[in-house]
Amino acid sequence: MRLVTGDDITAAEKRLDGRVVRTPLLAAPALSAELGLRISVKAENLQHTGSFKARGAMNALLARAEREGMPAGLVAFSAGNHAIAVAFVGRAFALPTVVCMPPGAVPTKLDAVRRLGAEVVLTHDLLDTAQGLAAERGYHLLPPFDDPDVIAGQATIGRELLADGPAPALVLVPVGGGGLISGIAAAVKEASPTTRIVGVEPDGANAMSYALRTGTPTPPVRPASVADGLAAPFAGRHTLAHVRALVDDLVEVPEESILPAWSDLLDATKLLIEPAAAVTLAALRAGLVEVAPGDRTVLVLSGGNVAPSRLATLG
Repeated sequence: MRLVTGDDITAAEKRLDGRVVRTPLLAAPALSAELGLRISVKAENLQHTGSFKARGAMNALLARAEREGMPAGLVAFSAGNHAIAVAFVGRAFALPTVVCMPPGAVPTKLDAVRRLGAEVVLTHDLLDTAQGLAAERGYHLLPPFDDPDVIAGQATIGRELLADGPAPALVLVPVGGGGLISGIAAAVKEASPTTRIVGVEPDGANAMSYALRTGTPTPPVRPASVADGLAAPFAGRHTLAHVRALVDDLVEVPEESILPAWSDLLDATKLLIEPAAAVTLAALRAGLVEVAPGDRTVLVLSGGNVAPSRLATLG
């Protein structure tokens, strides 16, 4: 299977210029002192829509428009962050947009999708419902991760973090369906082959680890995690191929380690992030990732779409 290339990423950078936020790479001195590393965070929680997903969704639509013309409308399926991103992109181009979300989706993410003008369809059968709606209405189904144009959009994160400092020894990336780590790995490995790319999943939402072990893209049980942004129902063919070829390691963190890491990451960075963004810190603390003292390390903060009321539960 063809992997995303440097030319694909450059084309995505041009499409996204001025349409997405060039998020900062910020030093994290408190974490650096705790862990004996030189840690920076890539703050994708500051992106339009509050997560990295805006990059992939925007690039996928614009790339399709270049090839085939602008579609009549958009359909997406997502538990939250991709849903918000597609609603954002649909509004930007005045396209009718329908998003299929699970009945248990985070209320703040549901509200964000509706505020952006998208129609929400609640269903447990996300993929089949979305495919049916796309066929019925003649809209384009914009996938959340398993698409080369989506992956190329996410790859712009890797280009940015390399441009903003010396090449890191390690980049730690939260993993759901794998679009984020596929893109970052494609960009970083091209320019800095010795940089290690390590993905982190919750052990209750481990679609990519399961696919790597078994070759089967769909896990045997419905994923569930406090890190809801990583609860992808399956790993895609494209993302699995990128992870196999470009990612150095993939680890699973215990569910009970995520909330303590989230609380401490909020405090250390002073940034509003969601639990999905904290699995990387949980992995470092658990000793699941090979790292040498003093290594330059980047933690990708994948998103910040969390209800303020949830912060009260941290005590």
